[in-house]
Amino acid sequence: MNLSQRFSRFITLSVIFAGLTISPSSLKSQTTDTILKPDKTENQNPDIEQRISDIINELSLEEKVAMCHAQSKFSIPGVDRLGIPELWMSDGPHGVRGEINWDNWGYAGWTNDSITAFPALTCLAATFNPDLSRAYGTSIGEEARYRKKDVLLAPGVNIYRTPLNGRNFEYMGEDPYLASVMVVPYIQGVQQNGVAACVKHYVLNNQELWRDHINVEVSDRALYEIYLPAFKAAVQEGEVWSVMGSYNKYRDQYCSHHERLNKILKTDWQFDGALITDWGSAHDTREAALFGLDIEMGTGTDGLTKTKKNAYDNYYLAYPFLELLKSGEIDRKFLDDKVRRILRLMFRTSMNPNRDFGRMNNQEHLDVARNIGREGIVLLKNNEAFFPLDPKTNVTIAVIGENATRAMTVGGGSSELKAKKEISPLEGLKELYAQATILHAKGYSSGPPSYARVLPPEEDQDELKKEAIAIAVQADIVLFIGGLNKNHQQDCEGGDRKGYGLPFRQNKLIDDILKVNNHVGVILVGGNAVAMPWLPRVKAVIQAWYLGSEAGHALADVVSGQVSPSGKLPISFPIKLTDNAAHAFGELSYPGDSINQYYKEDILVGYRWHDTRKIKPMFAFGHGLSYTTFEITDVKTDKKKYEAGEVIQITYQLFNSGTTAGAEVVQVYIGKINSKVDRALKELRGFKKTMLSPGKNYQGTISIDVNSLAYYDEQLSEWNLEKGSYWVYVGNASDHITAKVRITID
Repeated sequence: MNLSQRFSRFITLSVIFAGLTISPSSLKSQTTDTILKPDKTENQNPDIEQRISDIINELSLEEKVAMCHAQSKFSIPGVDRLGIPELWMSDGPHGVRGEINWDNWGYAGWTNDSITAFPALTCLAATFNPDLSRAYGTSIGEEARYRKKDVLLAPGVNIYRTPLNGRNFEYMGEDPYLASVMVVPYIQGVQQNGVAACVKHYVLNNQELWRDHINVEVSDRALYEIYLPAFKAAVQEGEVWSVMGSYNKYRDQYCSHHERLNKILKTDWQFDGALITDWGSAHDTREAALFGLDIEMGTGTDGLTKTKKNAYDNYYLAYPFLELLKSGEIDRKFLDDKVRRILRLMFRTSMNPNRDFGRMNNQEHLDVARNIGREGIVLLKNNEAFFPLDPKTNVTIAVIGENATRAMTVGGGSSELKAKKEISPLEGLKELYAQATILHAKGYSSGPPSYARVLPPEEDQDELKKEAIAIAVQADIVLFIGGLNKNHQQDCEGGDRKGYGLPFRQNKLIDDILKVNNHVGVILVGGNAVAMPWLPRVKAVIQAWYLGSEAGHALADVVSGQVSPSGKLPISFPIKLTDNAAHAFGELSYPGDSINQYYKEDILVGYRWHDTRKIKPMFAFGHGLSYTTFEITDVKTDKKKYEAGEVIQITYQLFNSGTTAGAEVVQVYIGKINSKVDRALKELRGFKKTMLSPGKNYQGTISIDVNSLAYYDEQLSEWNLEKGSYWVYVGNASDHITAKVRITID
């Protein structure tokens, strides 16, 4: 661009931005139904909308179409002659991904794109702490802005339906209420930086196997009660600026350009942002044009480098779209609606003159990552007070397991990260336990990081096992640090796990360790529930998730007792795979027949299934132990009878009766007594996390909107609040209820 062109662009931008003070939360505007009848919202900013209209009038048909599809792997074009900049996107939910080449998935080899790796979203959900979710979003948004990204392709809120889903670690658990509460502050934190969050994957992307074509059949009730609420909260409460469509089909139509889903999103919820494909999830020009797709990414990902067929101009929303517009087969109002949404997204991001410059990875971001990690770590079992281990101890500790040293920020697919530094569990323990003798053996090997294929390990597994047993014999205490990793067919995009057990003979290794040393604590790294046949014989179990840059420090904080664990499971751990609802109905329920699958468990996902069918889990949703003890007493509701529109006020006393400071999550579930329709025994409707010093008491209140107790009535195609009696259950896990109060809704 020459000097004259730069000056012209500056003048154009000055005209566009003249007199504007951008208030991101106020940029609501027109939305459209499936036939695109304009419907202005109350929060519309008329100045910006008028400028968008002016720009649309200035754009040629070709320029408009060009804005609706990619120009590179992660960008769409602007319009240089009008001073409209490009829009740049980046993976991922746990940190800003390293720079990718223009036309392919190869890394560009930059030396200044290292970032803070934050814990996986399963860990964030396990904190049950919305304040940490906001800090997470704010920090990752600052790093995205510093890297000049306009759209962060995150967060993910698909529901944990099966422990085999390879991408569960990127999501916020099995409960729609928990995911809804946690996703909103994340989005708000990201977007306060002038970077758009892009909530994904809309919707029903609950497995990776056959994800690009599997057709999901699910009841309307399960769709509305289980799979849509977190997306709805993201749109209506989080005011998210973009949404990513999923790969799969729902009722024989691809979700990224789905007539019904688009109506729910843009008409029912009044979403005024842009709907973006997952990379390659568009399949039809007419459907994409008519059913709400705004930006098409990834359809032909090698650009102009091979053949014209794969060029960006041959995307479904490129030349084929242009030809239908020119012929009059597609009304141009559909195009203008897409461009309006894209420009609105740009005014909030790349054309927002008031956003800050962001911040690169720094100590404050590392502190946020560490805090999330230690609040999300879940103590599952702790016999004989095995944990905490005194950091001043001079005993011999055998640390066994590949995950004690394996880097967990790499791998996993689109969420893999280029962390500036990653503290391994072994490093964190050695740093803290300076007086102890720490021995380490790998024990097993899972092979190098790999996406979309399994690479066999090169080391001799028998030899690794012998080394592990040798140090276990010498040790006073054994910490087995194993679990899953982010390789293909484990916790990884593009494939599901092949079974429920631990891979690479870890169960046999633990059995053999227990034969020579019975002081064993197991630390599981991963984003999914796993079978634990050795559970009765080990002293303690910690679920450590993927903890990011500060993994070793966060884990050592909890193991040592410097921080009392306060994480709660956002998922249920079934004893065996068929105890999980998705697997209880055979292959047509999961994984399907490669063409169709049927969600036969309906609304009974996760703990709803275990509670209602009285199937004991290995560890229940909401479960998590502490190094101190808490008592929940004096549970009351403000009254006994309520009407629609009122708020139930539940009060309680929380007392730390132990000797250590700690945090407890008081959980409120509500269930209908003698419902006229099938319901779960109880459902999470509120929670509050509170930190208390020993001997301290807290009087808490949790408020629940009566209207939130409605079920989706398929006969009415509407929410229906059922009259009658309800139980209010209060406890600290779905299977540990300490009080019940009966109320009536008139």
